[in-house]
Amino acid sequence: MRVFKSIYSCAGVLSLVLAGGVTVSAQDAPDIGPKSPVMVKNMESHIGNLTGYAAAAKSDYRRYCAGCHGEYGDANGENAQWIDPKPRDFTIATFKCRSTLTGTLPTDQDLYNSIGRGFTNSNMPIWNTLSPQQRANLVAYIKIFSPRWEKEKAGDPIKIPAETPVTLESIAHGKALFTKLECWKCHGPHGEGDGPSASTLTDSKDQPIRPYNFALGKDDSRFKCGNTNQDIYKIFMTGVDGTPMPSFADVIQPNDAWDLVHFLRTLQVHRHSKENDILLAAHGVIPPYVDKTPAPATAPADNKSPSGGH
Repeated sequence: MRVFKSIYSCAGVLSLVLAGGVTVSAQDAPDIGPKSPVMVKNMESHIGNLTGYAAAAKSDYRRYCAGCHGEYGDANGENAQWIDPKPRDFTIATFKCRSTLTGTLPTDQDLYNSIGRGFTNSNMPIWNTLSPQQRANLVAYIKIFSPRWEKEKAGDPIKIPAETPVTLESIAHGKALFTKLECWKCHGPHGEGDGPSASTLTDSKDQPIRPYNFALGKDDSRFKCGNTNQDIYKIFMTGVDGTPMPSFADVIQPNDAWDLVHFLRTLQVHRHSKENDILLAAHGVIPPYVDKTPAPATAPADNKSPSGGH
C-alpha cells in the first residue's frame, strides 16, 4: 500500500523483523498496491530445511517476475500482451502443477519446483540460476497475492505407489484406457494435440489452451509438470487445475494409471524409453487388450416354483 510505504520512508530506519532472526529493511517489505485492501506481512514458505520470506523477495519479484505476472500478481505485466499462453494469475491461486488433489492449494515444495523447472511450451523459463533461498523467498512472495493462502492450508500430497512393470500388455491396456477415457478427443488419436476438441479448449479465464503434443521432442522432451513417469502419474491423479484436464483419481485405479503412463510414453515416438524398446521388439504393433479379470460369480438359479413345490 502506498500509504504504508510513505510512512516507512519517513520513519527512516524502521525495519521488519522476521521469524528466524532475519531482518529486512522496511523499504523491502511486501507492498502489493491498491488492488489489495490489506498488506500481508511475514508470509513464509517452508521447503525442506529452507524458510522463505516474502519481504526478502520484493526486489527479485520485480526484477524477474513482474514483467509477465504483474506488480499485483494478476498476470497483467507489461509483457503479458505478447505472451501465449498467458502468465499465471496469482490472485486466484489456481495452479497447474501440484502434488495435491484437484481444487486444493499446492505445497510450497510444488511452487518451488515450478520456479526451478520452468514450464515447457511457454515463456516461463527455468529459474535455476536463482539460489535456493531466492526461490524459497519467491514462493512466499507469490502467496501474498491471494487471500486463499491466509484461509486455507495446502492439500496433502497424493501417495504415488511403486510403478508396475512395463510390459506389452500394460501398454495395450493403457491404449484401451486412452480410448475409453476419451483422451484422444483433445490429444488426438496419435497424441499430436489435434483431437476434434483441441481447437475449442479454453482455460478458467476463457483463454485458448492447446493440448499437449506427445509426438514432439526427443530425449530432452518434458511435460509441463516434469519429465518422469511419476510426474505423468501425478498429473492423472491431481488434474491440471485451471484447464480442461481433469483428475482421474475417482475414475481409475493406480495400476490403470501406470498402464496409461506406459502407453503415453509410446506416443513420444522420438524419445528413447523402455516403453518404446518393448514396442520396437513387438515390431511397433500394440495388440488388442484382452481383459483377463474373472467375471463375478453369479448366484445359483432358484428352481423352486412360486408355491414351493417341485
